[in-house]
Amino acid sequence: MRYFHGGVPGLNPGDLITPSPPHVIDGCKVCEARAQGLTAMVGGKAVDPATGRPDRVYITSDRDYARFYASRYWYGDLYTVEPVGELETSTEDSFPTWCVPEARVVSVYTRAVQLTRGQRRSLLRRWTEADKARDR
Repeated sequence: MRYFHGGVPGLNPGDLITPSPPHVIDGCKVCEARAQGLTAMVGGKAVDPATGRPDRVYITSDRDYARFYASRYWYGDLYTVEPVGELETSTEDSFPTWCVPEARVVSVYTRAVQLTRGQRRSLLRRWTEADKARDR
């Protein structure tokens, strides 16, 4: 199976991805809540809950889902990775996702990821469908 990770830019094949504190942008209420292990509420809805396993790296077999996380960084990168350590299935996500102690970069799939409006709409449709299927 091929695994992806989207996040911090500038890694190269062979580099290790290790757990890190949440990415926080000054003045971002959602970021600040996540960094405190809380979930920000906007309009009565939960927005970007805190990571359930801050001691792990998240990987997925869904390239577009990982691409979304790469886009959350300022020009973050999308990588193909291999797990280092035991895979644990994540129950936080509606997409197939696992937690691992570390992940090794196999290749750089895309540098400086920015999602187009079309890519965002497509992912939102898939995400909504996946959430509905999970909640049944």
